[in-house]
Amino acid sequence: MGKRVLLVEDEMNIIEAIRFLLSREGWQVDTHSDGSDATDVLRDRKPDLVVLAGKSGFDILEELRGDEATADLPVLMLTARGQSRDREMAEKAGVSRFMTKPFSNTEVLTAVRDLLYVHRQRG
Repeated sequence: MGKRVLLVEDEMNIIEAIRFLLSREGWQVDTHSDGSDATDVLRDRKPDLVVLAGKSGFDILEELRGDEATADLPVLMLTARGQSRDREMAEKAGVSRFMTKPFSNTEVLTAVRDLLYVHRQRG
């Protein structure tokens, strides 16, 4: 039963907070801070779920959805910008779940659990 999460984020404080939160719940958390080659890293590490929190999240999401190997991978996007336009862009690009900051630890954990559960039911 895989519980590998890849967190793509460039701010160290966010990386540490999310890594701590998910690791404490039993997930193996890999992190990557360079959005420009995140999809290559993703293909290599084969996570069960991706958390996109960096500035290049939309670009990475579009690339993931355009690749057969990662097209159905669950993706949680965390963003400080909660405008409906951003949410619409993320949904059109194929995001699995979209959360705006501030969010609680419980909200993040629930979203990750839900996404992994739904993904396993499909697979």
